[in-house]
Amino acid sequence: MTGNIAFAGNLSFLNLGELLQLLGTNTSSGTLRITSKYASQPGLIYIEKGNPINATNGSKSGLDALFSLFGWKEGQFEFIQGSISNEKVITKSRMEIILDGLRLLDEGSIDVLGPRSTSVQVSDVDVKSESIPLIKGPLVDYSLVVDEEGFYDGDEIVQEGNHGNWIWVILEGVAEIVKKTNAGPLKILRIGDGAFLGSVASLLKGNNVRSATVTAAGNVQLGMLDAQLMRSELANLSLQFRDLVSCIDMRLKDVTNMATAIYCRDEKITNLVNGKKTLIKQSKNEKRLFQIRSGEAIVARETNNVIVPLVHLKKGAYFGCMPFFDIGHEPYSASVFASSDLKISVVKAHELHKEYDTLSSTLKNIFEHLATCISATTLIACEYFKKSFSNDTN
Repeated sequence: MTGNIAFAGNLSFLNLGELLQLLGTNTSSGTLRITSKYASQPGLIYIEKGNPINATNGSKSGLDALFSLFGWKEGQFEFIQGSISNEKVITKSRMEIILDGLRLLDEGSIDVLGPRSTSVQVSDVDVKSESIPLIKGPLVDYSLVVDEEGFYDGDEIVQEGNHGNWIWVILEGVAEIVKKTNAGPLKILRIGDGAFLGSVASLLKGNNVRSATVTAAGNVQLGMLDAQLMRSELANLSLQFRDLVSCIDMRLKDVTNMATAIYCRDEKITNLVNGKKTLIKQSKNEKRLFQIRSGEAIVARETNNVIVPLVHLKKGAYFGCMPFFDIGHEPYSASVFASSDLKISVVKAHELHKEYDTLSSTLKNIFEHLATCISATTLIACEYFKKSFSNDTN
């Protein structure tokens, strides 16, 4: 194992879920090495551009090994930065891995490594089936913070339906994202330190209608970012790059609306895939990126023998292997179902990736946060679908 030790620490201060979030927001590549006096061998997690691609823990490998390491409550870790040559055998998105790992730990499905008196405790991210994911971000770049504002517990920071073209970063505290529904308010996500408030569309198009209400859960301190500086940076990029980012931003709105429809038991969504052919099969290795010229497609996750619709794509939308977005959808974690009249074109994803690599760390962090929110909201949609429609589809 070669490379430089980027950072190291104690698992009692920074648990595995928090470590994976930190590595993800920094898009780091290298090997996370975890040791414990209760284990004869270290646990190894191989990270490529912020995403776990393989892991080993004794005789276990892949996802099984990675989940087992969530049970290591005591020990030391070090992250050795460098290129990774391991085969990619883990295809789940990072947020899904974190939430599933903590849920399995809470359910007692993962053995806790430590003295027999050690009790199983869930981390500060509550991942029971009825809970809301907590998403955090990287350390804040204060050079882009142009103003600060504080909110008290219960204050509405953003109101659904209002207009706004600014982006905030949470300096301290936790906020809840809530959608209005006919069945009452639906809590979608919780966001904490380093997470962003506001739509990427506001940077690309100016004025933007807020799609959800954001409420302070306890006291919250926000920093307003220099939107003009970020708009200037985006203006220097190609129209197709900005178009792709805009479409991914729309995916978050779409999957949030789908989760809302599922929560309200809208029967129409169960027929969205009917009559459509499978264009990309979930878990199949599709390396191309496409744009819809005409027709439509449905992105849906196949889980427990049911199909959960997530996004309705129309003309101009992108799908396939996203060059720098791990949104927890196709190709590894969702299928794409196409209408009979669908026409598509192949996009030069490598050119878009080159543009992405030139971005400032703040814009990269905003895009990473967007992708993480899509992945987490997808899990919420699937959970509600299981509760609302599983009996109907069996």
